[in-house]
Amino acid sequence: MPELMRAAIAVERGVVRCDEVEIPRPKKSEVLVRTRAASICGSDLHMVNTGWAMRAFPAMAGHPGHEAVGEVVESRSKRFTVGDIVLTTPHIWNSRCFADYQVVDDAHVLKLDADVELDKVTIAQQLGTVVYAAKRLPASLAGQTCLVVGQGSAGLLWDFTLRKLGAEKIISIEPLSWRRELGESYGVDQTIDVTGDAAVANVKDLTNGIGADLVIEAVGTTPTLSQAFHLVRDEGQVVLFGLPESEDPVPFDYSQMFKSRADVFTVLGSQDELGLTSYSEAARLISSGEIDVEPIISHRVNISEIDRAFGLANDRVDGAVKIGITFD
Repeated sequence: MPELMRAAIAVERGVVRCDEVEIPRPKKSEVLVRTRAASICGSDLHMVNTGWAMRAFPAMAGHPGHEAVGEVVESRSKRFTVGDIVLTTPHIWNSRCFADYQVVDDAHVLKLDADVELDKVTIAQQLGTVVYAAKRLPASLAGQTCLVVGQGSAGLLWDFTLRKLGAEKIISIEPLSWRRELGESYGVDQTIDVTGDAAVANVKDLTNGIGADLVIEAVGTTPTLSQAFHLVRDEGQVVLFGLPESEDPVPFDYSQMFKSRADVFTVLGSQDELGLTSYSEAARLISSGEIDVEPIISHRVNISEIDRAFGLANDRVDGAVKIGITFD
C-alpha cells in the first residue's frame, strides 16, 4: 500500500486541482476503497461553484465526489471483505470519491457482483436517487403527461424512469441539441429547445393550455425552481430534484406555486434507505441491460486532470453530458 494518493482538491470556489495527499485509514465499521471509476454529478458543480454544503475551502481531499465504484482493500467492518467490488453511497457532505482511495462507513457501501462493468455501474448512484424519488410517485403514470426540465444525466435517467412507469407522453426542455437527441432515445416524445417564458408557452401549446400533470425539475437553478410551477397543471405534481443553487435565500415565485396548488416534494435521504434498496435496483437495471447508460457518459478523464473534467462539465461543450473519472 503506498503512502500517498492522487485526490481532487477544491481549493476555492470554482477551482479544482489534483494533488498528492496521504491515504486515509479506516476506523471501526469503515472500509478503505480503492476507487476504480467515478463521475461528476451536477450537484458537485453546485457545491464547488457556490459553496453549498461545503464546510470550507480548501475542501476535504476527494470532496464532493459521491458517484463511484471501487474495490475494498482494507476492512474494519464485519460486512465487507478485501476484494469486494462496491458502490459507494455516502452523504454528499461526507463524500470523497475523487481520489485514488476513500474511506466509507459500512452503512453506505453496497456490494456488487464481481463481474459488473465498472465504468457503467457508477451511474447506479445517480439512478438510485431517481429510483428512490420515483417511489413517491403513483405506481402507474398511465394517461399522464410528464415534463422533464433539463436533459443532463439526471434528466435522462428521469426520462427512462417515467417511461418505465407508463407515462403517456414525456416532454423535455433542453437548449443543447445533443442532450435533446439523447432524451429521445431514453423515452422523450417531444422536445423543447428554448427556455424561460418561451418554454412555458411551448408547454402550454403541447398540453392544450393546461400544463403537465407531472414536472421534474432536474436542473437546480433559481429560475427553473420557480418556472416549474408555471409548467404544471392545477393540482399537478412537481418534483424538485435539482440540488439548491445556493445556501442563501433565493427569489421564489410563491404566488404561482400557491395558485397552482401543486403537490411538491424534494429529494434527499436515499443514502439512508434500509438496505440501500434503490441503489441495488439501479445496479440491477444497469447490469441487466434494461437501461444502457453508456451514451450518458460522454467523456472519460483521468483524476490527474480533474480540473479539465470540471471544465468540461461546467462549460457543457463538445457533447458533454456526464463526465466519467478514471484512475488508471
